[in-house]
Amino acid sequence: MPTSRPDRPAGQQLTGNSGKPARNVLVTGVTSFLNDISSEMTYPLIPLFLTALGAPAAALGAIEGLAESTAALLKTFSGWWSDRVGRRKPLAIGGYAGSSLGKLLLYAATGWPLVLAGRLTDRIGKGIRTAPRDALIADSTPEGSRGRAFGLHRAMDTIGAAVGVLFAILFLRRFGTGLDPSGYRPVFLIALIPALAGTAVLLLIREPKVCHTRRNLPRLSLSGLPLRLKLFLLVIGLFALGNSSNMFLLLRAGNLGFSPVGVLVLYLVFNLTYGLLSYPAGRLSDRVGRKRLLITGYLLYGAVYIGFALAPSGQWAWPLFTVYGLFYALTEGLEKALVADIAPVERRATFVGLHSTLVGIGLLPASLIAGALWAGLGPAATFWFGGALGIAAALGLLIVL
Repeated sequence: MPTSRPDRPAGQQLTGNSGKPARNVLVTGVTSFLNDISSEMTYPLIPLFLTALGAPAAALGAIEGLAESTAALLKTFSGWWSDRVGRRKPLAIGGYAGSSLGKLLLYAATGWPLVLAGRLTDRIGKGIRTAPRDALIADSTPEGSRGRAFGLHRAMDTIGAAVGVLFAILFLRRFGTGLDPSGYRPVFLIALIPALAGTAVLLLIREPKVCHTRRNLPRLSLSGLPLRLKLFLLVIGLFALGNSSNMFLLLRAGNLGFSPVGVLVLYLVFNLTYGLLSYPAGRLSDRVGRKRLLITGYLLYGAVYIGFALAPSGQWAWPLFTVYGLFYALTEGLEKALVADIAPVERRATFVGLHSTLVGIGLLPASLIAGALWAGLGPAATFWFGGALGIAAALGLLIVL
């Protein structure tokens, strides 16, 4: 990395004279922390809530498939629109507000169609906010510090998720799993508090001057995609086919003998590892480059999935979930930082959104493949397939980056 950088508009430095992270990075981090407390308080309980409502098992697959696919498709469009109008903040606030509304719909749900409406509203909010928010972090940070910026954001986001999972565990331990639907509604209502607080905190954002430029962009063209970024996204697309829903890891833990509460504790271990290591991983990427850490991360993914394929007992789950958290710390924020580094500033939100769309869209076929392999050949086949694609993606990054 170069040792000297050109002057930048106010608000674009990761650290000031005090050495503290930039205001925008901290504000978006606090918002994500609070929003993820809310999300993870409710997300693990939705399958139980649907069961209590008498919904068929197929309803859960339809709800999650539609919700995540919708969010994925919106991310590129919202990024493009943010680039076109030259604003990030209004879209980010609107997206977080939409997710709060989704929690309110869950609270009001008396049947699975309204649960679907709640999840769709929540994920539409995520689809709207993700690319503008990530572009805002990149706009507020010089290239040599973006790893730290995205690492800090992922750390705060994921620690919030861990706190939310902890609340879900306490809820299950206190009330058990055989509840009347009305027993879940107070939790959904309480989850509104951190969600609304996170949206309010985002009002403190100060958009850098680089954002306030209306641009005459094509309607939604991906022309001008740098070759290096194009190849990187192709590798990400390959990896996405083996990166199935985390629900399969949780299902495998249950398959290895863990109780529902035990499965949530493993999920908590994953989130804590991910959250605690994200910022150090981001800082390290600023020093040694994104490539080495991303390749290491994908190799770890391959090792974790092969480990789950071979696991003879539940004891293996503890180190595997821990290493899985390290994989996320080495890849999730760093992928976004790398896209922001390569993308032209005037198309930054569009291409950051495109990356998120590819990852999100890939989840559906990846999960369908994983489910088919599990049903046809057993759990090990699902994880051998994912492990092979993780190693293939690491080799791909070695070539294209």
